[in-house]
Amino acid sequence: MGEDVDRTDFTKHDRTLYRAKSQRCVEVLARMLSDQKFDVSEPMIGLEIEFNLIGADHRPAMKNAEVLAAIGDGDFQTELGRFNIEINVAPRELRGRSLAGLEQDLRARLDESDRLASTVGARIAMIGILPTLTVEDLNGAAMSVEPRYAALNDEIVTARGEGLTIDIAGEDELSVYAETIIAEAACTSVQFHLQMSPQSYPNYWNAAGCVAGVQLALGANSPFLFGKQLWHETRIPLFEQAADTRPAELKAQGVRPRVWFGERWIDSILDQFEENTTYFPALLPIRDAEDPMAVYERGGTPQLRELRMHNGTIYRWNRPVYDVARDMPHVRLENRVLPAGPTVVDVLANGAFYYGLVHGLATADDPLWRRLSFDAARQNFYAAARDGIAARLSWPGLGESPATELALTTLLPLADRGLADLGVDTAIRERLLGVIEQRCLRRVNGAQWQLLSFEHALAGGRVGRAEALRLMLERYVELMHSNQPVHSWPIG
Repeated sequence: MGEDVDRTDFTKHDRTLYRAKSQRCVEVLARMLSDQKFDVSEPMIGLEIEFNLIGADHRPAMKNAEVLAAIGDGDFQTELGRFNIEINVAPRELRGRSLAGLEQDLRARLDESDRLASTVGARIAMIGILPTLTVEDLNGAAMSVEPRYAALNDEIVTARGEGLTIDIAGEDELSVYAETIIAEAACTSVQFHLQMSPQSYPNYWNAAGCVAGVQLALGANSPFLFGKQLWHETRIPLFEQAADTRPAELKAQGVRPRVWFGERWIDSILDQFEENTTYFPALLPIRDAEDPMAVYERGGTPQLRELRMHNGTIYRWNRPVYDVARDMPHVRLENRVLPAGPTVVDVLANGAFYYGLVHGLATADDPLWRRLSFDAARQNFYAAARDGIAARLSWPGLGESPATELALTTLLPLADRGLADLGVDTAIRERLLGVIEQRCLRRVNGAQWQLLSFEHALAGGRVGRAEALRLMLERYVELMHSNQPVHSWPIG
């Protein structure tokens, strides 16, 4: 959905033609897969991080256009909310000391972009959900001005045929009615990309589903929404509900949601692109002039823009990506599970843990998903979102285990072996996986730090909830720039 759109109104005929073109794209993709016409060189990684913008009062600053103009860097882009921006980091190899270079690059760019944002009265906060956000902030004026966001909002609301109620129960309970999708903007995430051959994609996707629960448990960073203490990773239920195109009747019929974990392990990347055209109506039926089959039969590389646009409006927590770089097609896996933050080193520790784990599991002789049911993996995902670092997860051979114990005894060694197999430098592996280890030993991740700091600010009754959340966020942003991992942050 990062692409601009030049239309916001669509006819029934548009939808009919678009469906046929999308199916044609899938047929071309199947032909390309059969012919093995893909870039399968050295594994490449990529990264996207979404940020919140805040003002001097630590409340959301609706200034993304001004901030982007001040930053003046094409790698920074708008997001749905005017208090959001995103950075897209150029792909790079994973081997050697690449992650160390990525850390230095991200730290420098975060510091500089924050400095430039301050020139227009904003600051950058890398956090899953902004704790100071209120229901009143999310009105029509909070949506970014680019036409694609208005078009997407109109299509989702039209498909649903009614407004929606966001219901989330945690320590507190939240029930909020919404007429638009703007509540999605409260969710800011980090997305890890990993390029691989199409033939190996199913193993990597299945592996990513197996570890999504432990990723969330150890990386949760979104315990507050609209002043309420909800799930440790509240982004998960919020995004699923805010982007739901189904009225209650279609939910009752079992129609698939557009934000979903999936329903089964897969055997081919084509499975998911076929699911897209089979189960999900187009939200933005914009057709390109390209005849993808003609391009391919002439020896060219089809862009498959309809396939890519449609896929961009279906929000699997682990999503397939078809793309073209230097006129060579490739596929990659986009991991959308984790929130942004707390620090750059925390983000890259999460990334190292994820990359090592999925590679280790995807290349194992005895695939884990033959022993871990899909339902168990899905239940792990939601248990981790609810309970964070205290979650208990199911794992073959171990039964139900605390997420921290599972990571310490089983998954960190596996991640280390996976990174070693990918050629990652020993010192880099030890440093980044050491962050995950200490998080587990101290049982403190971003969500837990927020909860403890909020309770500390409330202690003694000197301030109310809103001010306690503001004080917590003020301290969070200060420590975010230290690049010290969150498990080491002081409370108070």
